[in-house]
Amino acid sequence: MAQTTKRAIAASLKRLLEQKPLNKITVTDIAKDCHISRHTFYYHFRDVYDLMEWTYRTEGERLLEGRRDYDNWRQGMAEVFRYIQDNRAMVQNALRSGSRDYLLPYLYQLTYELLFAVVEEKSVDKEISAGHKEFIANFYKHAFVGIILDWVEAGMRREPSDIISDLDILIRGAFVEAIEKFSRDGSC
Repeated sequence: MAQTTKRAIAASLKRLLEQKPLNKITVTDIAKDCHISRHTFYYHFRDVYDLMEWTYRTEGERLLEGRRDYDNWRQGMAEVFRYIQDNRAMVQNALRSGSRDYLLPYLYQLTYELLFAVVEEKSVDKEISAGHKEFIANFYKHAFVGIILDWVEAGMRREPSDIISDLDILIRGAFVEAIEKFSRDGSC
């Protein structure tokens, strides 16, 4: 029951974010839209920003379920793009307001988790430090998120499948090559 209520509150936040930025949305707005009391809201979340974090985290986890490996990273990225398209107004309002600080960490975290899983998979039986694995995943995380942000800021005109194809060409074999290079280097 608690998860159902939380999801309903999150859906209300997303509806409101289509109309105005996060810093203009109050607990009262959400409670009214969701037909709950303010007390019910506070039973589940500390404030609107806590709700925003929970929404990004839970929806992000769902997006990448079963897609955290080398063979499926493209599907994981396609889900991220699809989520952004489906929640266009929410994402654009988040990026234009103070809630950018809530969206970006989860976008980075989501992308990092996807990429780190790929690096882990491709580094099995390799002599590579945890620090170098993290470095590779962080490097690509920044590139991927930068491309996503550029796409959003350009109005999401380009087809995500084209972007993912370009990413695939760009990094095909690059994970393995980076792992091999760090494995040969041996230093951390």
